[in-house]
Amino acid sequence: MNSLSIKNLTKHYGKIRALHNVSFTVDEGEVFGYLGPNGAGKTTTLRIILGLVYSSTGSVQILGNSPSSVSARTDIGYLPGEFHLYADMSGQALLDYFAGYRLQRPPVLREHLLKALSVQQSDLKRKVKFLSHGTKQKLGLIIAMQHDPKLLLLDEPTTGLDPLVQKSFREIILDRACNGRTVFFSSHVLSEVEAVCSRVAILRAGELVAVESIENLRSKMVRRLQVRFHGSVPHNLAGVPGVTRSQIIGNEVTLWIRGNVNPILRTIAQTEVESFIFPEPELEDVFLTYYKIEG
Repeated sequence: MNSLSIKNLTKHYGKIRALHNVSFTVDEGEVFGYLGPNGAGKTTTLRIILGLVYSSTGSVQILGNSPSSVSARTDIGYLPGEFHLYADMSGQALLDYFAGYRLQRPPVLREHLLKALSVQQSDLKRKVKFLSHGTKQKLGLIIAMQHDPKLLLLDEPTTGLDPLVQKSFREIILDRACNGRTVFFSSHVLSEVEAVCSRVAILRAGELVAVESIENLRSKMVRRLQVRFHGSVPHNLAGVPGVTRSQIIGNEVTLWIRGNVNPILRTIAQTEVESFIFPEPELEDVFLTYYKIEG
């Protein structure tokens, strides 16, 4: 079942085109990353999903329902990229206040989230205006997740969090997915997306340039392999399928490979090797490669 279905979504603000013909689906229990630079249309997409703005054309369905339906609104949790909390409320009062809007879904995850995100009881007693940015971000996450929503929408969720709390956040997200919850989030922290997402959509100037698993994205980019041989470099390496370029210096060769790497690995395995360097491509490299190709 699709938790989120977006079909031919287009949005114009006057003469400015924010989105053009965007289509993708997000499966139940999936952690889905939405990537793109500032101005690509990520926030506009989230606002349309939430029913805060209307699309010019196209459609959105949340768990089979319209974004404006009571059912859809009940089943969503949302953390915006920039948010403001009631400064004169205590942390505890704030959590209770937002839980009051969701009487049909009590805050069953609150205590677990408070512990996992290391929110102290003393913080809950203080007024929000006296809390650090990181603690406010934690409260925002708890507000979005405390009612255990079926679909969680997160925009730059780890801003201001220290590395240990970021790790805890990732564990929470993966746990919710294992429990059948769906997570859709945009982030500029590509290592974070890589750690938790099964698929990503890459948005450029309001248009999708890719909707792929991270594994497939990696397989499409050119990778660099460095090999040092015990003797001379074999002369047949440049002709192996997938090799797009080679450079030989002494007994060392650098190969640029696109697609299936098994043919070159089998060829190299027939010769005595001194050293072998073949790093996995980082998601950031994949992301930049797509922008270079499409731009």
